[in-house]
Amino acid sequence: MEILVYLIPIALFLGLVGLGAFLWCLKSGQFEDLDGAAERILLDDEEVSPDDAKTAA
Repeated sequence: MEILVYLIPIALFLGLVGLGAFLWCLKSGQFEDLDGAAERILLDDEEVSPDDAKTAA
């Protein structure tokens, strides 16, 4: 039972750290554009000119 004296404050501290990280993420805008990152991976960064496309084929 003496271990609860240590475990309860540690659990509360870790919960506060997690809550602080969540609030920091909300404040910094991490959840504002949820679809943008998923769509950006599908788009090409560079435009391919027709001359480059002919030489590659």
